[in-house]
Amino acid sequence: MTESIKYLLDESRIPKSWYNIMADLPAPPPPVLHPGTLKPVGPDDLAPLFPMSLIAQEVTTEREVEIPEPVRDIYRQWRPSPLYRARRLEQVLQTPAKIYYKYEGVSPSGSHKPNTAVAQAFYNREAGIRRISTETGAGQWGSSLAFAGALFGIEVQVFMVRVSYDQKPYRRALMETYGARCTPSPSDETQSGRAILAKRPDHPGSLGIAISEAVEVAASRDDTKYALGSVLNHVLLHQTVIGLEAMAQMEMAGDAPDIVIGCTGGGSNFAGIAFPYIGAALRGGKKARFIAVEPAACPSLTRGKYAYDFGDTAHLTPLAKMHTLGSTFTPPGFHAGGLRYHGMAPLVSHLKELGLIDAVAYHQKPCFEAGVTFARAEGIVPAPESNHAVRAAVDEALRCKEEGKSRVILFNLSGHGHFDMQAYTDYFAGKLVDQSYDEAELAMALAGLPSVKAA
Repeated sequence: MTESIKYLLDESRIPKSWYNIMADLPAPPPPVLHPGTLKPVGPDDLAPLFPMSLIAQEVTTEREVEIPEPVRDIYRQWRPSPLYRARRLEQVLQTPAKIYYKYEGVSPSGSHKPNTAVAQAFYNREAGIRRISTETGAGQWGSSLAFAGALFGIEVQVFMVRVSYDQKPYRRALMETYGARCTPSPSDETQSGRAILAKRPDHPGSLGIAISEAVEVAASRDDTKYALGSVLNHVLLHQTVIGLEAMAQMEMAGDAPDIVIGCTGGGSNFAGIAFPYIGAALRGGKKARFIAVEPAACPSLTRGKYAYDFGDTAHLTPLAKMHTLGSTFTPPGFHAGGLRYHGMAPLVSHLKELGLIDAVAYHQKPCFEAGVTFARAEGIVPAPESNHAVRAAVDEALRCKEEGKSRVILFNLSGHGHFDMQAYTDYFAGKLVDQSYDEAELAMALAGLPSVKAA
């Protein structure tokens, strides 16, 4: 029987501080640059988009950042999230490995995203903000920010990537249930959206385009700020509650991971599970292998260039050095919409450059195959994004079987797939295909990267 290792649900079991990996890096990451001056951005440059409290978190090098009590109070609704030993999956695979997974699908919106959505909504409300614009791919982030907005009395407008808007109607319904307004992107509500539609009226959209629309709305209105669900330092910071809890739970189980795995689109859930462990290793603790798993159809870490690039398609954002496929790159419309982003979080990219993490890429069919195996063994249906982490965990467990070695594997099951059953229906009907990106489009997008001297 699957073993559940849980904290007792009391205040002492929820972390009181987020962990900031900036304090332990062997070398600082390259600065974020102003696209006009190519000088490092300052607080005033970011003020139109974010409250000063979040800007301070974006640049801090303090190892611990205190979690405000109102945020911890909301966390109590689902945190600590459970850590499970996947004994039945181990039996199915006949592996000597021990497989553990941290399950973030117990949150109200069904994924890890409320860990930062609640925090960002809190800081915006404290700054007097009553309206937030944002983007979403598969809808996990949009529904999570809609949930947080409802708690703090903040109006939320979500620009949802068009292909996901069409694929996932229940995600839209969830956002609307929480009170948000969900708009397919590209839309005719912004200048950047209209420019895209003028060139291609049937454009499937991309996270880069949706970010452009949300940023444009925030920058043009004094009463509105912008919120991002991944990529930025403060977002990754908020997600470290996952890894901090996992470390304590694994200790309760008498184990420590040899391998830590997370799927990666922008990098937030991977950072959430991995950063506390990486930090501990950098401070002299146990070493482990850290694997970031991305889609082969949008492979920023394994195929992208480490360079300065815009975070959005319309070039409204500052320049960040990251692994990127180019800000104009439009990935194919595979089902893991939360992983269809052209760039990777600068901090995750920096760790890859330092050789502290590995990256692998999978097509969606083998990921769904692993997800179905996992569901039939463990009873939880993973989100399409999470299936990538499941695939890597299964492969590592099978490698242990081949080598006759027992290793401890920990992966982040970042969300459930209850709103993604059409993807599973397509998989069982044989309609799910492994899509490849357009090599010519990728070359063109990379050729258009900003010209920035080495920093």
